[in-house]
Amino acid sequence: MLTRFHRLLSMGLALVLLSSGAWAADASPSGATTALPSNLPPQVLSTLQSMAAVPGSTTTVLQPAAPLVPSAQALPVQALPAQPSGDMVGVNPVVFGSQVFSGRFANLSYTGFNPEYQIATGDRIALRMWGALNYDAVQVVDAQGNIFVPNAGPIQVRGVRNDQLNQRVDEQIKRTYRANVGVYASLESAQPVKVYVTGYVRAPGLYGGISSDSVLSFLDRAGGIDVDRGSYLNIEVLRAGQPRAVINLYQFLLEGKLERLQFHDGDTVVVRPRRYVVTVQGEAQNPYLFELERPSVPASELLTLAQPKPTATHLSIVRNTGVELKSEYHPLGQLAGVMVHNGDLVTFTADKYPTTLLVRIGGAQLGERALVMSNGARLKDLIARLNPSPQADMAGLQLYRKSVQERQKRSLDLSLRNLETAALTARSATAEEAALRKQEADLMMAFVAKAQQIQPLGQVVLTSQAQANEMLLEDGDVVVIPEKQNTVMLSGEVLFPNALVYKPGASVSEYVAMAGGYTQSADTSKEIVLHPNGSVAEPGATPQPGDEILILPKIDSKNIEVTRGITQILYQIAIAAKVAFGL
Repeated sequence: MLTRFHRLLSMGLALVLLSSGAWAADASPSGATTALPSNLPPQVLSTLQSMAAVPGSTTTVLQPAAPLVPSAQALPVQALPAQPSGDMVGVNPVVFGSQVFSGRFANLSYTGFNPEYQIATGDRIALRMWGALNYDAVQVVDAQGNIFVPNAGPIQVRGVRNDQLNQRVDEQIKRTYRANVGVYASLESAQPVKVYVTGYVRAPGLYGGISSDSVLSFLDRAGGIDVDRGSYLNIEVLRAGQPRAVINLYQFLLEGKLERLQFHDGDTVVVRPRRYVVTVQGEAQNPYLFELERPSVPASELLTLAQPKPTATHLSIVRNTGVELKSEYHPLGQLAGVMVHNGDLVTFTADKYPTTLLVRIGGAQLGERALVMSNGARLKDLIARLNPSPQADMAGLQLYRKSVQERQKRSLDLSLRNLETAALTARSATAEEAALRKQEADLMMAFVAKAQQIQPLGQVVLTSQAQANEMLLEDGDVVVIPEKQNTVMLSGEVLFPNALVYKPGASVSEYVAMAGGYTQSADTSKEIVLHPNGSVAEPGATPQPGDEILILPKIDSKNIEVTRGITQILYQIAIAAKVAFGL
């Protein structure tokens, strides 16, 4: 019965894998071969093989492929701003102050000098006397609040401030020893205490420490404040059920102010429930969920907490009022009378429009290497301000644009993903063909991994000079002025890729002959001639000075779809990156 259950479970897992598209394992008809991954559990693998074992078919185990989704390095992803809705969908704020409680306070007690500390029962007092009487000992404050000094008797010190302890002991001892006796008394250590921590904390309980520890230490030992329910503005310290102090942690986080308390055994720290909140996001140095003391506060008060970045210009408020969703939008300089209410989502934005463009100039330029153009400037306006050198080839002007580079990269990654799919879903009729398919799939995966590292140049093809002159410039454009060349660059599947001296009227085959001829893997039907401005010459055209000849490799695959996909990718890489990429 158990074996049958395992078999059914394996079949279920197999069907899930097949239906999810995680691996290329199609239901193969008779006479076909199915490719399966090698890293599946043995029971699932055997089940898949038995399911695919139809008469005349063969099952091949493939190694796991590279991810079908392009890597983060290959394809940059832009983080879109969260779209607020009635229930603040897409907003997952971090509570301001939650980063405080991470164990740093709990692991270290505060033993520094606190002048306001009041001596309590159990404290240890270091007492030294010299002169007519030598005495050096540590006295413990007894239950009556006294320390006992030989020949002087008990001295009441409980309740005495730390900064007045030495004076109090000196006065009492000199009632007995009126002269020739020096006295020095200091608090050696604070009293060990146990304090209750309760309310909206993660782990309410009784925690030990010393009386000079801060309230942060005890809260940290209790796991910190519950970020979903607890208050950072209303933390009460009770003694015998009566309020001793109210702590506002925002004063500590923003101003460094924290009231120093002296804890006694049995004191209670109570974290009260959180009442009002506002969520801040966008162009702010503190994009957090903030707690408010009142249900409505002026927007200027929120600015003190959020600290907008210098780039911020406006503030938007999304407000839930019953079943309605209302929005407001205000410039940061006009917030007088604007109120923020409990539950609002406040977003700081940088609403800027470009008034100028910065264009980089490279190549044969004698003047400035960066020009500031007005928004809406065209290429002809830039050309009018150039100062090209005498060797400049203005007809081959080159323009590189970041947005074009990103689009070229996305297109290349999509083609690579389609190629992966075609390589992994290929089917074979015989075992021998299946083995060849596996080798071909491994080769395709290696090719895809290499091709994903190619970065397009982002060159804009400037074909018609009249149309190019009217093209609008973008911020960040790079314009390169090439120098006049007397060479033709030859690369790709030739024996000796090199730069060859331009020969008027010479064809592509003549230049290839001068470079030693084609390699065995060259595809003589796929010869690309690129002009300096990024355009591609027509087939059979004669190369001109400064042109680049790319000889692409021959694709040997039985799969027509794979062959078509690789050919497309090779052309994309050749045009976008000016690289003759091979298998």
